[in-house]
Amino acid sequence: MIPEEQLIIAVDGPAGAGKSTIARLVAEKLGILYLDTGAMYRAIGLKALREGIDTRHEADISDMLQKTDLDIQFVNQEQRVFIDCQDVTRDIRTPAVSMAASDVSALPVVRKALVKIQRGIASRQPLILDGRDIGTYVLPDAPFKFFLTASANERAKRRLSDLQARGDQSSSLKEVQMDMEKRDRQDSERAFAPLRQADDAILVDTTNLTIDEVVDVLISKVSGR
Repeated sequence: MIPEEQLIIAVDGPAGAGKSTIARLVAEKLGILYLDTGAMYRAIGLKALREGIDTRHEADISDMLQKTDLDIQFVNQEQRVFIDCQDVTRDIRTPAVSMAASDVSALPVVRKALVKIQRGIASRQPLILDGRDIGTYVLPDAPFKFFLTASANERAKRRLSDLQARGDQSSSLKEVQMDMEKRDRQDSERAFAPLRQADDAILVDTTNLTIDEVVDVLISKVSGR
């Protein structure tokens, strides 16, 4: 449970809506930690890919989890992700890992294991978290909930820009958008904790807004309460 006086902000939405960028900036302005929950699923997906494990086979993934040490560390307010003592913070940002993360995140055994870690972190300190089911499943009693979205084309442009900034020049806008729409379907249609807007979440369409404008919207809503 979240202490009643604790500042916890849940940010949900589909891929490319700007969740991570916005959450990081809000965290900086409010002086709280930012937890990228998607990075945790990416880390599990990355290990499965490296070990040649079917990312949709729950029994095999469950066995892998028993032999996996997932650790989240905050270094100078920045989140670092470690799998079996190896820093994989940069390695998890590829299209292949993105799809693997979508696969493993649909498995109840994975979600239950990672959600337990996420809830533990949120119970100890003020925090902003982003993901796909933070406000609906991970922290349904979070005092502040937002659902960020944008048009599919705009989200694909943003994701492609991110990939190119990391040195990936192999993907086209069409390919990125197709992968993103596939992940949207997987995340929205999964049986366990699907992507959806919480009934009490504030919807923010970021398609025609700058990053600073979105940050201002979130902070004004938090400060206004």
